[in-house]
Amino acid sequence: MTFASRLAAVAFAALMCWSAGASAQQPPPPQYPPPQREPTPYTYGPDELVGAGHKFFGNVSRGLASVIERAVSQWGLPNGYVLGEEGSGAFVAGLRYGEGTLYTKNAGDLRVYWQGPSVGFDWGGDGARTMTLVYNLPSTQAIYQRFVGIDGSAYIVGGFGMTALTANNIVLVPIRSGIGLRLGASVGYLKFTPRATWNPF
Repeated sequence: MTFASRLAAVAFAALMCWSAGASAQQPPPPQYPPPQREPTPYTYGPDELVGAGHKFFGNVSRGLASVIERAVSQWGLPNGYVLGEEGSGAFVAGLRYGEGTLYTKNAGDLRVYWQGPSVGFDWGGDGARTMTLVYNLPSTQAIYQRFVGIDGSAYIVGGFGMTALTANNIVLVPIRSGIGLRLGASVGYLKFTPRATWNPF
């Protein structure tokens, strides 16, 4: 056995041991706050969300209503939402950049920007309109952080789709349509910032 072969064998064995140890030490799945199902003066009901989505996307369809209904049944009533556009494009690995406005009932509106990598079997598109439902937001400034994708949260119907991301008990549910739809096996995160930046990290 050559030195290179022995080195490769040792490296492979070390990698297998590390993988076994890492999988044995995986933390338990995160616990999310219970859905807010009862309407309050600070939350948005399904009709309000569908109406805002209709005006924003320029049309209304069963697909949009079904996606919002799915989000509400799973996560409850949001206390904010973001309307904006994002540009992204890649099949296996890519980046997302977006900008929009966060709307709330009790804390005003706020300009936001987001960036992040996306890895997976994605459908790429540019200039895609995005409506993001925001759950459990304690203050508008709390949106300025990194949100990690939730496995198994992708859902698509009638040309509309959603995923979910979370950080510190806050849950974001981006809803996209048409050519900008990026679902499939997509994983990654989105980082929200008060100013535009090209750095997704």
